[in-house]
Amino acid sequence: MTNHAAEAYQRVQTDAERDRILTEQLPQVRYIARRIHERLPRHVPFEDLVHAGVVGLIDALNKFDLSKQVQFSSYAKFRIRGAILDSLRELDWSPRELRRKGRLVDSAFAELSGKLGRAPDEHELAREMGIGLRELQALLAELDGLEVGSLRVESPRDGKEENLTDYIPAKPEETPFFQCLRSETKQLLEQAVSELPEKEQRVLALYYYEELTMKEVGAALGIGESRVSQIHSLAMVRLRARLNFLTAPAAARGKAAGST
Repeated sequence: MTNHAAEAYQRVQTDAERDRILTEQLPQVRYIARRIHERLPRHVPFEDLVHAGVVGLIDALNKFDLSKQVQFSSYAKFRIRGAILDSLRELDWSPRELRRKGRLVDSAFAELSGKLGRAPDEHELAREMGIGLRELQALLAELDGLEVGSLRVESPRDGKEENLTDYIPAKPEETPFFQCLRSETKQLLEQAVSELPEKEQRVLALYYYEELTMKEVGAALGIGESRVSQIHSLAMVRLRARLNFLTAPAAARGKAAGST
């Protein structure tokens, strides 16, 4: 950020200055809203997400703190996405039956992982649930809409967005204990992601790091958009199951391993 821009944020901003900043960031609002909307049911209006994103942008402008030494556009991106996701939670747009099925998939995956001593593939998971492969894949595509949250969080150190491998479960204090906990959490995530099949790792990398849309990810991998959605959803199931195991007490992990 230039000195001129810094001074603009430090002083009491005029309506014209605020309008200029908001106008500059509106394309980012629509981009983030579009990325989230592409994985939602069609009955969720796109413009409602844009409206929520604009609210997040205004909130970001009001709360922006230069002392954190982060660019406003990066800070605004985090606030915009958060506002959109908050609006979706308030709407409770996802059917309860779909969430119930999601819990069944998680439960079946965890139970089968314990039996096999490894993560099951789609064929094995379908058999465990007593459904066909196509039915499971269709369900995974539906469930992917429940995973609209980002794998990025705001850093408690400098306010910047952190990527998947920098994820932390909360805003820790800057103490040796929490710094150690954060480091261990990062290592667990890195381990869990590294254990995913190569195609699932590529989907996550292209979607979260390269910030491609599902359609663009499909084009890059030579597969359909719906298949990308299925792969993404299964990757989330695997990550949840693996992280639950890795963060469980040692006694619980030993019992799970002994049951295989």
